[in-house]
Amino acid sequence: MTAADRGREVRRRLVQAARELVPERGWAAVSTRTLAERAGVAPGLVHYHFASLQALLTEAAVGAVRDAVEDTAALLERAGTPGELVDLLLGEVDRYTGADPASLLATETYLAATRDAGLRRELAGVLEGFQSRIAGWLHTHGVPEPEATAAVLAAALDGVLLHRTLAPPPPGALAPVLRRVVARNGGEGS
Repeated sequence: MTAADRGREVRRRLVQAARELVPERGWAAVSTRTLAERAGVAPGLVHYHFASLQALLTEAAVGAVRDAVEDTAALLERAGTPGELVDLLLGEVDRYTGADPASLLATETYLAATRDAGLRRELAGVLEGFQSRIAGWLHTHGVPEPEATAAVLAAALDGVLLHRTLAPPPPGALAPVLRRVVARNGGEGS
């Protein structure tokens, strides 16, 4: 293994450790020491590979959100109608309980973004890309005001994830409402 390979492996382990620790402890409770311990590396390597602990946490969290959002590209290919897209997106959201590590990482990331302009910019870029892909799909499928509709749909999905642990919606309650949001003619989003 070359030095470059070892460096990439250390970075990967640090990012993975951050993705595990943020949901377990909360964004602010992750320290360089605990991160290095979890990754199985010396604490000095955190700052060797990343400009700061915040830079590492940002890369890990934004990368996780980006990975989750990029998974929706396959859904756009599978959906034949706006209503089917809603069902597929809600199916993806149903994979998350609100208390699982991915949900907690997203929640912690959103909260941290309210206090960190750099994190906020990076996270906003991922969300804008998601909304843009959804809007393009909606436009192609004749949905009026596709950009605004995509923004509402993305916000609704985020809200469902954020609220899930506190007040989960009744099963099946969201699909009819969101189908109306993406409807082409004011009817059910067929």
